[in-house]
Amino acid sequence: MGATVPIMFDVQVIGGGKMGEALLGGLLATGWTTTERAIVVEPSADRRAELSEGYPGLLVQAIPESGVDTILAVKPNIVLDVAEQLGILGPRRVLSVAAGVKIADFEAVLPAGTPVIRAIPNTPALVGLGAAAVAGGTSATTADVAWASEVLSSVGIVEVVEEVDIDAVTGLSGSGPAYVFLLAEAMIAAGQQVGLSESTSVALVNQTLLGAATLLTESGDSAAVLRRNVTSPNGTTAAGLAVFGDHDFGALVAEVVQAARDRSVELGDS
Repeated sequence: MGATVPIMFDVQVIGGGKMGEALLGGLLATGWTTTERAIVVEPSADRRAELSEGYPGLLVQAIPESGVDTILAVKPNIVLDVAEQLGILGPRRVLSVAAGVKIADFEAVLPAGTPVIRAIPNTPALVGLGAAAVAGGTSATTADVAWASEVLSSVGIVEVVEEVDIDAVTGLSGSGPAYVFLLAEAMIAAGQQVGLSESTSVALVNQTLLGAATLLTESGDSAAVLRRNVTSPNGTTAAGLAVFGDHDFGALVAEVVQAARDRSVELGDS
């Protein structure tokens, strides 16, 4: 059992994998905390060594501490076991980024009254461009939800939702990067099919997606307006979009998001 730690630590991150490190890195980069005021709990000795080397001054250890605000960044299949062990130590509050695990499940294994916040981030958090949603549990105050939002804001944008909406968030933005990557794969392959080299297709598609996403977020125009702006009547773009229309692209995307949402519900009920 870890020793009692005075509240000189801002946060401990349980799980030193990619998402845990991304959150830690974001909090350090924004000045929300420092290496001397953060803890990472990681069972792998090799990974602990990597993190210690990469973040001089950071406390990296195998066992959680008590009385510290805690981010659970471990796999969904073990997160409740970890939470139960953490509960013995009495965390101040807990933010989970595990998909499909409900707040009530955490509240059942943590001490009564422990504030729990559930979040669904996505992988662009690894480069500081994540999209996340947070929902507070029965004991979570507005301040607790604001704390969780601050944490996740260090690696992207955050929306506050009710837990009933978390599965929809999972289907839309949680799984959303994979949809974009699939589109990128298909566009790259299509470029090669019309005669471009692989390297040229990759370069053009990657920059097209980056440019389009940046224009969408910074122009102030809606996606529909931007689409219309680039679509001249009877032009090349109109010809391409017509194929999407013939295959009911909008309905297909809706079906994809719904399927991911439904799977999130199933995981939460299992």
